[in-house]
Amino acid sequence: MSLLDNAEERIIDSLFVLHSISRSKEVESMKSKSKITWKSKKSWRDKMENPAEPKVVDVPPKMQPRFGQGKMIIATPMIIDGIVRKIPKGKLATVSAIMDRLCEDFGTDSACPMTTGIFLNIVAKAAEEDRAAGRKRIAPYWRVLKSKGELNPKFPGGMETYAEKLEAEGHTVEKIRKTWKVRDFEKRLAKL
Repeated sequence: MSLLDNAEERIIDSLFVLHSISRSKEVESMKSKSKITWKSKKSWRDKMENPAEPKVVDVPPKMQPRFGQGKMIIATPMIIDGIVRKIPKGKLATVSAIMDRLCEDFGTDSACPMTTGIFLNIVAKAAEEDRAAGRKRIAPYWRVLKSKGELNPKFPGGMETYAEKLEAEGHTVEKIRKTWKVRDFEKRLAKL
């Protein structure tokens, strides 16, 4: 590795955001254009168990048109994992419901949608690592849908695997054009 490659790697690594867990879209773009082979030094389980504390912050000015003024919770992957594990078999939850639960638990006006989504993805990938390691009780991330009942394309295993897990629990998944959605998901929402 040349000095230039090493410097490029240090610069890109310095762009870590959100508790050193996730990289921004710009970093992902830089990674794809870079000659550096990227391999995470931490497992998804390690990233989930990061000892960061939840933070209550003022709603950033750029987010105020959407969320208004007030306080916003930035949770942790472990907190999201705890909420996901409360979703019973045969029931579903939306990312919005998880964010509402966070607001209620921390007494805030809103929850950061970006970090909630990132941390939910970490929970899903850590659950699949746990499954591969032979653990029986994993976080049922497949029970979490987007706000209109859509499946999350970022979850591990692809949409077909995601749909199979939901169908195994009695849900009907429909593919409408490019969107996968659970039929009548509203009737099966869990109270978090």
